[in-house]
Amino acid sequence: MADDAAPDAARFHAMTEGTLEDWMAIGRAGAPYRNELPDRILAHLKMLEADSGGFAVTRLEHSLQTATRAFKDGRDEEYVVCALVHDIGDILGPSNHAEIGAIIMKPYVSERNFWMMDKHGIFQGYYFFHYLGLDRDMRDQFRGHPDFEYTAQFCHQYDQNSFDPAYQSMPLEAFEPMLRRVLAAPKRSIYRREEVVVG
Repeated sequence: MADDAAPDAARFHAMTEGTLEDWMAIGRAGAPYRNELPDRILAHLKMLEADSGGFAVTRLEHSLQTATRAFKDGRDEEYVVCALVHDIGDILGPSNHAEIGAIIMKPYVSERNFWMMDKHGIFQGYYFFHYLGLDRDMRDQFRGHPDFEYTAQFCHQYDQNSFDPAYQSMPLEAFEPMLRRVLAAPKRSIYRREEVVVG
């Protein structure tokens, strides 16, 4: 059987056959793709411009308003980037958008910011779940968690009030350097039983 693998590609056909050399080749080939993550996130954020979801502003404008408010309030770069991408999951997971955005950012942000992104959908429900026949206090299941108030504050100060057509948001380009810095290298591995901070 002819070996039609590229010169610097893994040679195995099943992972059980893999060698260190194979995995080194995969690592080298994957590096450019990993380095392009900020570009893909920016492209997905731009896709949010096409839809308002019935709100008074587009999903992108909501994201820009949320990030702008956090930035102007003096929040650190990681927090501002989380505010920017908190709803990026709307594109592929409208029913679980918070979890999708959070899992994308998990290797690059603190546990606190990951938890905030992951749970913000439930916490945001405080402002409207009762109109849909749901329990607006669903977030209370997390009361007592160290980041409960942190997440409630994010929703109250930056998320729930960022649907204002008259608000002057910073442009997406202003956040790009911040996004690139936050995504420059993972802070922790998601492949370890006990997550260990990297670096």
